[in-house]
Amino acid sequence: MQIQANIWQRAYQWMLRRAEMERANLGLFVAGATFFFLGGSIIYAANLRLADSVGQELITLLGLLITAGGAISATLGYIALSVFRLMRHSHKDDSNSF
Repeated sequence: MQIQANIWQRAYQWMLRRAEMERANLGLFVAGATFFFLGGSIIYAANLRLADSVGQELITLLGLLITAGGAISATLGYIALSVFRLMRHSHKDDSNSF
């Protein structure tokens, strides 16, 4: 149980440190959103411009991978901007209590 508590405590401390890096979190969100829309554009263009073939499917797969990576990155950036920040503010309130 001690090891498990230590892991949760280290994760909580990492989240608090990550909440302090607002510019990096915003950059992660913006980069993720950019890759998400880039991947979506690749999928759309491949389906619109290319004939049905294995090449079209491979390009669409590449677009799907880029889209998924962008979505994960944007989600992590957004969580870091919102939830981690709320955690940081609640942590500061707890330390100032009587």
